[in-house]
Amino acid sequence: MTSGKTAAALSSAGPPHGGAAAGVCAAPLPARRRLIFINRYFHPDLSATSQLLTDLVGALGGAGFELHVICSRQLYGDAGARLSKRGRYGEARVHRCWSLRFGRHRLAGRAADYVSFLLAATLRLWTLVRRGDVLVAMTDPPMLSVSAALIARRRGAQLVNWLQDVFPEVAIALKVAPLPSWAGAALLGARNWALRVAARNVVLGPSMRRRVRALGIAPAAVPVIANWADGELLKPRPPQWSSLRRSLCAQPSFVIQYSGNLGRAHEYQTLLGAAQELCAEQDWLFLFIGAGAGMQSLRQKAEQSGLQNMRFLPLQPREHLADSLAAADVHVTCLLPSLEGLIVPSKLYGILAAARPVIVIGDPDGEQARAVRAARCGSVIRCGDSAGLVDELRRMRANPDWLQEAGQNARALFERRYTLAGAVDRWRELLGQVTQSRAG
Repeated sequence: MTSGKTAAALSSAGPPHGGAAAGVCAAPLPARRRLIFINRYFHPDLSATSQLLTDLVGALGGAGFELHVICSRQLYGDAGARLSKRGRYGEARVHRCWSLRFGRHRLAGRAADYVSFLLAATLRLWTLVRRGDVLVAMTDPPMLSVSAALIARRRGAQLVNWLQDVFPEVAIALKVAPLPSWAGAALLGARNWALRVAARNVVLGPSMRRRVRALGIAPAAVPVIANWADGELLKPRPPQWSSLRRSLCAQPSFVIQYSGNLGRAHEYQTLLGAAQELCAEQDWLFLFIGAGAGMQSLRQKAEQSGLQNMRFLPLQPREHLADSLAAADVHVTCLLPSLEGLIVPSKLYGILAAARPVIVIGDPDGEQARAVRAARCGSVIRCGDSAGLVDELRRMRANPDWLQEAGQNARALFERRYTLAGAVDRWRELLGQVTQSRAG
């Protein structure tokens, strides 16, 4: 993980592919407007929302906007990092705000970090935003859209909410940080107002769109733009080509990988049960790469149980992502069924780009479960069905031809629906609509 002086130096680096995304339409947008993104994490951070924002900002270089990013000085995995206050990423000016640095280990500390960044980012927005600007507010920290909406209306700017999750419904579903009924109602009321006054509320899939539409938001104001992976960076490669796999496996093994954040929204007991059932057999490896409260808890349980078939690694640098994803024979994603439509895990897109089969653990009727079944690129397991997961893993291992075909189907699904170029085209179209409606 990068931190300290090295991270500060990286924070001014430009996009890895030299600006616009490969294959993205370069048609100019009307006029030159200022486009201001707000999210707690940005390059060089490795978290999912940071990488998505970094991709989009890099791809929009030269699109006719003056680009700005407001973010924190922290890294997702290193709360003590002190990135430079100001910098550039390609054509974008980066404004890094102060915040508390308790980190992600305790809810109270996370809440303090959230609130302090929210206040600092709000102040920076107030001094930066002017009439005609377009603000794109992501959802870290929660309720960022409310501050952005207040300032946008006051300054005569346009607001686009980019919903990576639906808060406070996520907190309610997870039963974390319970609030008095009046406080919960106040949060919901403020959030709903911010959605209503926004020019657009970008959601990640049809299920999330139904959730937001149910709040009374007009259909035209809730476009769907799915998250993505960089298919140029994540070229398919055979498992034996992965240097990470060779370093982990002294002899041929069947590698099951979970890569990314493992938080409170993700169910891991099913995976743990499968690892326990297979621990006495040779050549099974459960590889976990990432961070999050769930990852820390799972690692402790694996150590307490003495499970030798589970390995844990930190988030990998982006330039190593293709190699780390290629290390697996099959990947796993998981989501608690109660959070369908409130969260859409973005780790699936990298898996598909890497041409690997995927096992979805969660609601069999969930959005990603249906997509995987329809594309014939993996399987679906209910939460808690460790025995079913073991059976499925044995079936996959015994059928290398199926693994290869499923991987090819995965890449084909990625090319149809989840490329960076396709997402950037849709973002360019949306931003063009927003600026034209303002001009009109």
